Amino acid sequence: MLMIAIEEHGNIHRAAESLNMSQPAASKLLKDLEDLIGVPLFERLPRGMRPTWYGESMIRHARIALASLGEAGAEIEALKAGHAGKVAIGAIAGPAMTLLPPALARLDQAHPDLRVSVVVESSDVLLEQLTQNRIDLMVGRLFARHDKRNLQYEPIAEEDVCAIARPGHPLLSRRKPGLSELAKLPWVVPPEGSVLRHRFELMFQNAGLQAPRQVTGTAALVLLPRLLQDSDHLAVVPVDVARHYAAHGMVKIVPVELSCRMDSFGFITRTDWLLSPGARTVLATLKTAARKVYPSPTRGARKD
Repeated sequence: MLMIAIEEHGNIHRAAESLNMSQPAASKLLKDLEDLIGVPLFERLPRGMRPTWYGESMIRHARIALASLGEAGAEIEALKAGHAGKVAIGAIAGPAMTLLPPALARLDQAHPDLRVSVVVESSDVLLEQLTQNRIDLMVGRLFARHDKRNLQYEPIAEEDVCAIARPGHPLLSRRKPGLSELAKLPWVVPPEGSVLRHRFELMFQNAGLQAPRQVTGTAALVLLPRLLQDSDHLAVVPVDVARHYAAHGMVKIVPVELSCRMDSFGFITRTDWLLSPGARTVLATLKTAARKVYPSPTRGARKD
């Protein structure tokens, strides 16, 4: 707590005050710790203190330790109150619509006292939240750019994508529209920098075509039916998302095969963080549901 306070305040006097300690006691505690470890944890500057590389490492682990203790306290309080614990799940859009509903229904029936929250975001955002202990586990993707040293990945399935349009869209009357025709139409696409946006544009370029120029970029899939309703835009989305909206009559799937498929997705947990009993129960339930939702699991799926 002292190391974290010094980093936050940049001054041992203010750090000691925040912890209701005297400055001499704080200085002695820090010196004892540095003597014990054998390295300086902070640089003493004219106007404050700054963590050394050793200090930054210690502070990172100190934060993890304090977060773990905080989780332990919250878990015990939940158990005392008659709850089975609190679990936060992160998921990308496709499995959020197909895998999570049956799994959550099973959890609600078998473990009604387990409090579960769900975050639906991109894999990049979810991985950051997993690292920060804001979620306990996630269903998403790992790419080459991601740091996998403290992550465990278990593939579930691959994810195809397709094009959707509003019911009554002129293109739906065509038996099988070509890619050159699709390139001329307006599209709703993922935001710039996303993997699907890159592969969508690359699909046209590989065919010797210019990627669609009239595009609206958004990651808010909940807006798609409304964005398509009053226009002739198409949208590129995971097949699971398309089937969900199509089942409710909000969109139609365009009869054209897109080659910009996505990598496999899977369960991702941390190897440097133990799951709580509640989180282990949630993960086991998700795996059981996945075997029914995706009866042909991915074989040899990429783990990078």
